Amino acid sequence: MQPYELSLSAAADLIQARQLSPVELADSVLERVEQVEPHLQAYVTVTAEHTRRAARQAGNDIAAGRYRGPLHGIPMGLKDLIDVAGAATSASSRVRADHRAQADSTVAARLSAAGAVLVGKTHTHEFAYGLTTPQTGNAWDTGRVAGGSSGGSAVAVAAGTATFALGTDTGGSIRVPAALNGVVGLKPTYGLVPRHGVTSLSWSLDHAGPITRTAEDAALVLTALAGHDPRDPASLATPGTDYRPAPDADLTGLRVGVPRNYYFDHVDEEVEAAVRRAIDQLRALGARLVEVEIPMTRYIHATQWGLMVPEATAYHENTLRTVPELYQTDVRVLLEAGELMPAGDYLRAQRARTLMRQEWARMLQEVDLIAAPSVPATAVKAGQETITWADGTVEGVSDAYVRLSSPANITGVPSLSVPIGHDAADMPIGMQLLGRPLGESVLLRAGHAYERTQPARELARAA
Repeated sequence: MQPYELSLSAAADLIQARQLSPVELADSVLERVEQVEPHLQAYVTVTAEHTRRAARQAGNDIAAGRYRGPLHGIPMGLKDLIDVAGAATSASSRVRADHRAQADSTVAARLSAAGAVLVGKTHTHEFAYGLTTPQTGNAWDTGRVAGGSSGGSAVAVAAGTATFALGTDTGGSIRVPAALNGVVGLKPTYGLVPRHGVTSLSWSLDHAGPITRTAEDAALVLTALAGHDPRDPASLATPGTDYRPAPDADLTGLRVGVPRNYYFDHVDEEVEAAVRRAIDQLRALGARLVEVEIPMTRYIHATQWGLMVPEATAYHENTLRTVPELYQTDVRVLLEAGELMPAGDYLRAQRARTLMRQEWARMLQEVDLIAAPSVPATAVKAGQETITWADGTVEGVSDAYVRLSSPANITGVPSLSVPIGHDAADMPIGMQLLGRPLGESVLLRAGHAYERTQPARELARAA
């Protein structure tokens, strides 16, 4: 096994034991970048010189006894919405072609303090306003979509060009690409991870979180990221927590909610079968399955778009009026549509969200987590605009991908996507675990317990 193939946890153990140096790991990852990046296009920019310099410094610090913890010397990618002092934050857009960050975002600063080593900035669907990341190829088949908007981050982790990465999630933009590329994606509780210095799409729905190869890796990154920051008005005043699950934890007594509605409606047969097998595995690990009714499902789609569209347009108000030609057509159309949305519709979406949060809180009193598909279908072919379901219903690709992930953004509850297998075309399938606010430890415990029953994952085929 080459160093770039290691999970974060495995690499950290070797680095701490002085059996692998940060320089060896960084060199392996950068060689991997040279090999696969030309056809994957996961990165906006690769900071190879900085990467090697930071890896050397990490090695020197560790040799001198200044080991900072499991992220020390670990190569990472950051979605190109996340500010790093002196580096470009383009949001994969010509609108931001000349923008350079003046200071680190909170998440970049916390990862740097933990000793993580930046490999580069990863592609996003322009300004995170989409679910495909069209410039990036899926890590298993470059002729298929990577998912979005954190497609570059998910592909980098799946391909071995980053040991972990950060993404953002407004309607599923961490979990969708994670599921489509066969890696783990965690959308934390709203406000748990500060967003200061992260370009916004929709401030009341935006989250930042990790994309990794295992649930344990996600726990390590979340431990470094979580915590209050007064510069983010939504930031929660939570104490520091070590989210790493116990290595031998089982699921005895855990109540797993299985939706009887919504989450298995208009879902590909192979996806549904794989998710139900994974749920059965949770039961075999000691969990108790409980049927649940997802509340207010008829309002989910309208509430998501009713909140996101006007907030995104407000953020882009100045540049939309001064340089509209610099936006990609799909994003410009959505932003212009936001100018036409009545204020009353936005207020109704806010009220619906409040009611939905209350109903979800009641539902989650009955169970410890909910298990469901992450997305209703695996990665579609690049350029495909619709999905036709078995009953003849035709649905837009973006609407389909966001449908199962957006409830967690509207309600603010944590959601973890874990890979659970592949379909007949060898494309990854993901299972989504949703929990109570600040219930990340429960989700990570369940994800880790499930992973321990599965064969070791290989890197993506297309890479």
